[in-house]
Amino acid sequence: MIAVNKVSLEWATRVPKTDPMNDVVLAARSLAKSYLSGDRKIEVLRAVDLTVAAGESVSIRGESGSGKSTLLNLLSGLDDPDGGTIQWAGGAPAPERRARFLGMVFQAFYLIPELDALQNVLMAARMVRRPGAAVRARAKELLARVGLAERATHLPAQLSGGERQRVAVARALMNSPKLLLADEPTGNLDERTGDAVIELLLALCRETGTALVLVTHNVAHAAKTNRSLFLHDGVLR
Repeated sequence: MIAVNKVSLEWATRVPKTDPMNDVVLAARSLAKSYLSGDRKIEVLRAVDLTVAAGESVSIRGESGSGKSTLLNLLSGLDDPDGGTIQWAGGAPAPERRARFLGMVFQAFYLIPELDALQNVLMAARMVRRPGAAVRARAKELLARVGLAERATHLPAQLSGGERQRVAVARALMNSPKLLLADEPTGNLDERTGDAVIELLLALCRETGTALVLVTHNVAHAAKTNRSLFLHDGVLR
């Protein structure tokens, strides 16, 4: 168990077959997060509990500013909670293990401007040291699945906002992660393309057993997940 500020993050690398955590990829208990605004303390998250099983898709909705993105940052280990525990089944927070276990799609694209679409997708594989023709073929396949086969050699500046977001989705799927965290992945896409991306993410869960936590404002997209939760007043319901 590793202590981080006031919170302990439990990183489970081996889970006994008799342990109920055997089918759980993520478990968060009593997560709390607050920020200071001048001399005022703002509690964004108060007591968030979330358990996600292998292959399960969970959507999280909530008003703007309710803390949805903050919650994803905590679940990914990019930020530290003030209190509570987070447990991943499958790896420690070392960069290479994180890249194998976890895929992320942010509201911003975070593409490397000097690299074309294919190279940006391949960056995920390079983080886990997976060279070779098979890896390149998978990256091309993913670009094709998000509708960008013909744009593989284009730089981010040559792509529309929607196309850049689809490159980011393909990159997140590159290492066949056990857990995918998606923060409004269709926010910059037209309705038809957005629907296709959601279907792709859900298909990945069904085909490979990858768990998905999806933050979205789209009620129709949320309804397609196994569970739909709502974040309000710092609590997930």
